Amino acid sequence: MKTNAGRFFEEYRLGEVIAHAVPRTVTQGERALYHALYPARHALYSSDVFAQACGLPASPLDDLIGFHVVFGKTVPDVSLNAVANLGYAQGRWLAPVWPGDTLRSQSTVIGLKQNSNGQSGVVYVRTLGTNQHNQPVLDYVRWVMVKKRDLDAPAPATVLPELAATVAAQDLVIPQGLDFTHYDFAQSGEPHRWGDYALGEVIDHVDGVTIEEAEHMLATRLWQNTAKVHFDATQRPDGRRLIYGGHVISLARALSFNGLANAQMIVALNAGAHANPCFAGDTVRAWSQVLDRAPTSAPGVGAIRLRLVATKGGAGDLRGPDGKYLPEVLLDLDYWALMPI
Repeated sequence: MKTNAGRFFEEYRLGEVIAHAVPRTVTQGERALYHALYPARHALYSSDVFAQACGLPASPLDDLIGFHVVFGKTVPDVSLNAVANLGYAQGRWLAPVWPGDTLRSQSTVIGLKQNSNGQSGVVYVRTLGTNQHNQPVLDYVRWVMVKKRDLDAPAPATVLPELAATVAAQDLVIPQGLDFTHYDFAQSGEPHRWGDYALGEVIDHVDGVTIEEAEHMLATRLWQNTAKVHFDATQRPDGRRLIYGGHVISLARALSFNGLANAQMIVALNAGAHANPCFAGDTVRAWSQVLDRAPTSAPGVGAIRLRLVATKGGAGDLRGPDGKYLPEVLLDLDYWALMPI
């Protein structure tokens, strides 16, 4: 048997380290396609001149390009037979990704829990992305629901990893040389500084984008995500292809430019949940809530903690009286970004 059917839940072992194929060299082509797929326009990722004025040698690739590439490498070994990707925690961007970098991924199984129906289970992995110098660029935890191949296979002992609710502000990694002292607000697109955002403030990003099947297929192939539920309509009882959750993340992040144009660099992923499935034809809108602010050691640079919500509903609507996510909520993402003070 030379083909790979992917792993099933009962085939994972706690502590197992999985080195993922295939390394990928990223270039300006990924940037161009990313900006074509999403309305992404943060200045630091669009202009070498702007980035150099902020102390960097050039414009790095968008943080979520690195995330998608590192994530995509893991799919054949972690979520090829997934029912759904469930959540994220303890993510940190450890170094910028530059055009010409070659990225690799490695995951460690840190938790297992069979579901009560005996047909699937949840696999927790910590994934590390590195570049060609073996320098870590990204580290995060995610958990995914995976089908069982043999329903009679014994369930592994349940082990749930202890995960911090947030990445502490003092643990954020600031790119070397970053300096917002002479930040150009006219070129960035908005005048709003770190100190202009109040804790608890809700920002309606106003714009909406209707997801098309064609763009989702292009994006998911671009990131080399081979999960069957995204491509094969026979994998779901309703015959619909599930939109890759990362596509929704990037779309919401791009929409957040309107109101958060100066939240330039994502440096940590505190928590995240794909609250409800997303399908072609859905019109996605976004809103953010300010959760925290913290100073950093970099000149002119502050850290802002944001909740980013992708929804088919209205701004500020998140959970019902029962505490569960409203059916129109697609994504609830908690992250730290860097912003000029």
